[in-house]
Amino acid sequence: MPEGNASMPSDAPTVAVVVSLNIPQMTDEVAGLVVRFTRVALTELNNVGAKIVLMDSSKSPLDPAAIADLADGVLFLGGGDVDARIYGHTEPVNHEYGVDRAADDYCIDIINATIERDAPMLCICRGSQLLNVALGGDLIPDIENYHPHRGGSGDPMFKDEPVILEPGSKTHEIFGRDRVAVRSGHHQAVNRVAEGLVVSARAEDGIVEGTELPSARWVVGVQWHPEDDDGSASDRRALFQAFVDQTKLVRTSR
Repeated sequence: MPEGNASMPSDAPTVAVVVSLNIPQMTDEVAGLVVRFTRVALTELNNVGAKIVLMDSSKSPLDPAAIADLADGVLFLGGGDVDARIYGHTEPVNHEYGVDRAADDYCIDIINATIERDAPMLCICRGSQLLNVALGGDLIPDIENYHPHRGGSGDPMFKDEPVILEPGSKTHEIFGRDRVAVRSGHHQAVNRVAEGLVVSARAEDGIVEGTELPSARWVVGVQWHPEDDDGSASDRRALFQAFVDQTKLVRTSR
C-alpha cells in the first residue's frame, strides 16, 4: 500500500481494488509481477486523487464482498485463469494456470453488485474476462496463436502489442487516437461477447482487447496491463484519471 494512502484528503473518492495477491501455482516470476503491477496501480490511484481500499480475493476467509459497495468505484486487477466451468467449458484447458474458483465467484459477485448500483468500474486483464463471464459471455480458454499476446518459452512473459481502438468508444476518447501500444501477457481472452457489452478494442489478429458497458455510468474492460510500468506512463495516467474522475462525480453526488 502506498504510504500516501493514509493521508489522502477526507473528501477523496474511494476505490476498492480487487486483486488476488496469492495465486495457485504462483512462481517467483509471477509473484514479482503481482507485487510490481499492484504497487504501480495503487500508487497511480493515489496520484490521480483516489483513496484505496484493498480487497485480496485470495484470502481465507474472504473479506465481505459488500465492502466494495461502500466505495465510489471498483478496480479489478489481473491474475490467474478464470475457472472454465463457469462459462460452460468442460474440456481440459491447455496452459491453464492459477485457477481459484472461490476468487472467481467472489469477484463475479462484486462485479454484478457494482453494475447494479451503477458505480464506475475498471477491469484489467483477468478483470475484463470476469466482466464478460459475469454478464453471460465466454472466453477463449487458450489462444492458439499466442505470439502477439505474450512471450514464448524462455522469453519475457509481457511484450508490447499494438491495439486498435473502436471510434466512439470511451477507450478511444480516453487515449485520443486509433491505435495504442500496450503491454500484454495473456493466453486467454474474451470470445463470445456478453449481451450488453460492446467491443472497444481489438488486436491486429482480431482478438478482443477491450469491452465497455454502454448502459452503465462507466464500465470499461481492457485485456492489457496499463499498470505495467514498462509501458506508457502517460497512457496509464490517462486511463486511471478518466476512471477516478468518474468516482469523483459519484463522491460529489453522495
